[in-house]
Amino acid sequence: MSNTQLDHRAHQSTPAKHAFCLLAHDVRRPANVGSLFRIADALGVEKIFLTGRSCTPAHPKARKAARTTEQRVPFAQIDDPLPVVAALRQAGYRIVSLEISSTSIDLAELSIASGERICLVIGNESAGVCQALLDVSDATVHIPMRGENSSMNVASACAIATYAIARKLE
Repeated sequence: MSNTQLDHRAHQSTPAKHAFCLLAHDVRRPANVGSLFRIADALGVEKIFLTGRSCTPAHPKARKAARTTEQRVPFAQIDDPLPVVAALRQAGYRIVSLEISSTSIDLAELSIASGERICLVIGNESAGVCQALLDVSDATVHIPMRGENSSMNVASACAIATYAIARKLE
């Protein structure tokens, strides 16, 4: 039997969503925002909150990167992220920021109970997650970096963290 690449028509969707959302604060590059929609669609994220100065999926470069997933993944655009966090916490969500900080833990060490509600907070491409959001986070996680660089593209980091968290939620 040969190992043959399949085309997109062979994909069978499994539309189950997790109680898992993304909060992207000040993510300004359209390609990154579009990528967040593809990540969310692929990994069962229920909703994206775009806050601060985040680009919208209506931007042509965001739409191009999203490849129509912006039509399937619910989102809200809200200036101030703190009321969003308060509402999510009230609804039972645990707020987890993705950032290297003085108290962050390795993403692999994050304990998540099956069925737990999670909001993953990601920040600006250069500045990261702002202090106000770190202050209201229940946990802060980082991806251990093996090379000289201390960070990676925000969409790439989000994909890694979203995959790891979604696996723990199953």
